[in-house]
Amino acid sequence: MSDIPLGILDLVPVPSGSTAADALRNSVDLARRAERLGYARYWFAEHHLNPGVAGTSPAVLLALTAAATSTIRLGSGAVQLGHRTALSVVEEFGLIDALYPGRLDLGLGRSGGRPPGERTTVPGAAPAVAGRAPNGLLVPPRFSFERLLGSPRVALQRKLLMLPNAESQDYAEQVDDVLALLAGTYRSPEGVEAHAVPGEGADVDVWILGSSGGQSAGTAGARGLRFAANYHVSPATVLEAVDGYRSFFQPSEFLDKPYVSVSADVVVAEDDATARELATGYGLWVRSIRTAEGAIAFPTPREARAHAWSDEDRDLVRDRVDTQFVGSPGRVADQLEQLQDATDADELLITTITHDHADRVRSYELLAEEWHRRGHSFRAPRREAATSGPARSDTTQERGR
Repeated sequence: MSDIPLGILDLVPVPSGSTAADALRNSVDLARRAERLGYARYWFAEHHLNPGVAGTSPAVLLALTAAATSTIRLGSGAVQLGHRTALSVVEEFGLIDALYPGRLDLGLGRSGGRPPGERTTVPGAAPAVAGRAPNGLLVPPRFSFERLLGSPRVALQRKLLMLPNAESQDYAEQVDDVLALLAGTYRSPEGVEAHAVPGEGADVDVWILGSSGGQSAGTAGARGLRFAANYHVSPATVLEAVDGYRSFFQPSEFLDKPYVSVSADVVVAEDDATARELATGYGLWVRSIRTAEGAIAFPTPREARAHAWSDEDRDLVRDRVDTQFVGSPGRVADQLEQLQDATDADELLITTITHDHADRVRSYELLAEEWHRRGHSFRAPRREAATSGPARSDTTQERGR
């Protein structure tokens, strides 16, 4: 196995009995420690109307964390484009890059549900099949997100995030607008130029995040961008996602070959029994998300054990609980190497949630020590431009063409 950098994905979890301010301070502290431990990246997710998650604005979080760190790459995992404009995203990241140049990853994701009748799989992607990958990686049955998309709470979230009567722009077109504004090549359909300052010329790496071999994977591949697939969100479709991305990949000025990061939910402790205890609250926390109630404050093991589980509850979270990597440093590192082997990932992105901040920090410390012991380098390469392939002006990034 070649060197596989590890990064961190932070949801800014709020433990029970704590506040959002506590969660923010914990995340800034963890980012500082991650930098010292050698982690390659530190990304923030975007979530709304979740009492147990304080990560509502990646750009604000990145600005706070950039001021507290000096070398680790920082990014969004991901900015939700469904309720934003390309200009607002480019300007926000341009502001941060102006003070902290060359450190940002702009991860772009979709939100707000799929339009009616849209394909969920890009032609050429291998369909998700439950069972085991050839190397033994667990690929659980597909979870249906239709229940969430049809929830009144999700509809309310969309209403609160968007202006009245607003419609989300086509995702691929929006990504093209982001790339054009960053490059300074944006033209409206009428031929009018627009220049985002700050933002134009910002030294950021653009990533596309996706959970299946659908439009996100196709958008990333066709534009030669980096792609991040989510084993921790949708483990059933991670192989489909990376296959779809690679099947559509075209060399670009950004990359000459596909580049993939894959996420995993991880809890590490000195021994398996301790790790399992620390992870006790995970199932109840996932249940709160999957029922569309909104993520609860992350419970203590005792609080989690007090929940009366129904068969329906267990079915609701089984795929996520079964694919969480929990155990000693050696056990979890073995599972991460198995995930990397099954997906041929270039990097792995780790998300860890425990009730106590000290346990969360220790989990990342133990994993870093084991990863280093196995000879893996944490350093993430910067983008490599292709020696051939389309120049930026030859793509659909000139909106008026």
